[in-house]
Parts: sequence; structure tokens; C-alpha cells
Amino acid sequence: MQGIAGQRPLLIWVVHLSVAALVLLWTIPTFGLLVSSFRDGDQLSVSGWWTALTATERNIIFRAPASAAQVQDGDQWVIAGNVFEGQTEGEVTAFGFSSKAPAAFAPGQAAEMRRGQVLEVSRNGDFRIASPEEMKGKRGARIFYTSIDPPRFTLENYRNVLFSEGIGRSFINTLTVTIPATIIPILIAAFAAYALAWMQFPGRALLLAVVVGLLVVPLQMSLIPLLRLYTDIGIGKSYIGIWLAHTGFGLPLAIYLLRNYIKGLPKEIIESAKVDGASDFEIFIKIVLPLSFPALASFAIFQFLWTWNDLLVATVFLGNNEEQLVMTGRLRELLGSRGGNWEILTASAFVSIAVPLLVFFSLQRYLVRGLLAGSVK
Repeated sequence: MQGIAGQRPLLIWVVHLSVAALVLLWTIPTFGLLVSSFRDGDQLSVSGWWTALTATERNIIFRAPASAAQVQDGDQWVIAGNVFEGQTEGEVTAFGFSSKAPAAFAPGQAAEMRRGQVLEVSRNGDFRIASPEEMKGKRGARIFYTSIDPPRFTLENYRNVLFSEGIGRSFINTLTVTIPATIIPILIAAFAAYALAWMQFPGRALLLAVVVGLLVVPLQMSLIPLLRLYTDIGIGKSYIGIWLAHTGFGLPLAIYLLRNYIKGLPKEIIESAKVDGASDFEIFIKIVLPLSFPALASFAIFQFLWTWNDLLVATVFLGNNEEQLVMTGRLRELLGSRGGNWEILTASAFVSIAVPLLVFFSLQRYLVRGLLAGSVK
């Protein structure tokens, strides 16, 4: 016993360190996503979130104005401007006029171009192209420069996500899908779980085995057959169809989870109620449901998170109709088909998880109790 007792502190430390490592592994990417959601899009595309507080070096190509913008200055023709042109100013560390040598000159140096033209770029971004002859051409010269930009943070990413056209409608659509798709399977599963736990009828064990078997069936197998069936009976591409689809996909887990919990309730309570003349329906409504709230809450968390973050089922059963487009579909369109707007992606990620986080933290105290239900006697 002394050896076992002596090992307990070591085991406890191992468990604590393992939990801390898991928390860290999940927290670091989430924190990085949060930081990235406030960063400037140009800086986010060239550097990681861990460099958010340091200056960023960028290699940029700037197209100078065309020859129509030139003015005569003495015996020279001049085109002038600033390479940052309305952007937040940075600091030019090198420049060039050829892609073969984009950083050949230091700020302030005179770079001789073709036809006697001379290019000068100062450290603050001001440039000057001077030519002894009048410049011609519809396109301006290219200026390559290396810029050191200070850290930039903005709320524009969240403005684009929150106030883009149609986002409010999509939010309402998502709630319209999620709330009934969470409540309906809970109601059905609660009745079924009570029947499988306490009521005696032929085929109960077989029915329970079927429910457990359905837990491993991938929902992708049934999407097209279900859609064809719904279309034939007239509920395809409608809210009723997607409610029934989410109900069917969520019922096996709900029944299994609730049945384990209800089966673990004290047998004496059920028997005493039956002796007093209570029917199964009265026992279920007045005794079992109030005692099963932890299990109901734990499943509600899973089902709500699943339906809120769903894109596949919503696309299949609702489509991309503007009037029925959910949040995930709207944010996908806002991001673009190429997925290059990382600042929109990171901001939309936090917008989309705001409601699930609120639900989770409201019900999380019941989660463990519900998941462990029926595991011990």
C-alpha cells in the first residue's frame, strides 16, 4: 500500500500536466484566430498571428500613374506621387524598377531607367520619375519596393461580417432551423428512452440494438434518398424537411444517451409511483422528466452545436435560396469561392461561435453529469 500511496502524487501530476497540455493545444489556435480577426488583411496574408505586435516586411508592386499625369518642371517632365497611396503609411527600405532586381536601390538613390528616365523613392514612400523628354504610354511604370509596416489592427473585418447585406436574415434563418431541430428530437427521444428503460414490450432488446447500430451510420448515405422522398411528398427545400432530417440524424444519440440516464434512476421511485396508481405517462411527465434534466441539457448542447454549425445538411435540404440561406452559407459566400480573404474567415469564425458559446456555458454544468449517466451503479 505504501508503494501505491507513494505513486499517487506522481500520477496526479501526470494527469494535471496532460490536462494542461490539452487545454493549451486548444487555446493557442483559438487565441491565434482571435488575434487574426482584428489584424489588417494585407498583414495577415503575409505573416502569422504571433507577429501581430511586430513590424511586417512586405514586397509590393506599385503601378505609377500613366503619362497623362506628368507635369513639366523646368526642362524635365515629372510624374510624382506616393507608393502607399491612401494606405496606412509604412517605411520603404528598398526599391527597384525591374522584377529581376526589386530591391536594387536604397531609399533616396537615383535609379536610371530607360530613355534617360530617373526614378527616386524616399523612405516615406514619395516617388519621382523624371524624364528629359515627354513620356508617352497608356500604362505607368512599375515600382517594386520593400516596406516595413507597423502593426495594424482594425474592426473593419467585423463590420464586413456583421453588417454585410443579408447577414441578419441568415441569422434568423439559422435560429429557425436550430431551435426546432434541437427541441423536436429531445421530445421524441425522451419518450422512446423511457419506454426502452422501464416499459416491457416484445422486441425491446432488438429495438435498442438497432438504435445503437444507427449511431455508426454516416448521415451522408441518406442525404439524397431523403431529399428525393421529401421532394415527392412536397416538403423538399423547406424548413419542415430540414427539421425532420436533423431529427432523424440526432435521434439515435439522443435515445441512447437518455435511455442510459433514465435506466439509472432509482427503481424504487418508479415502483412507488406505480403502486400509488400513476400511469406510465404520469410517471414520465411528473417524475422522469424533471430528474432527467442533466441528460436533456447535455444532448441539447450537442444537437444545438451540430445544427448551428451545419452547412452540408442545410445546403442539401434548403439550398442557396437567399430567403432561406443560413449563417454558414452566408459566411461562405462572404468569404468567396477562392477562400483567400483570411481576415473575413477569422472574424466570421468568432461571429458564428458566439451563440453556441452562450448555450454551452449556460448548460455546461449538466454536460458531464449527463454524459456519465448510466456508467456506474
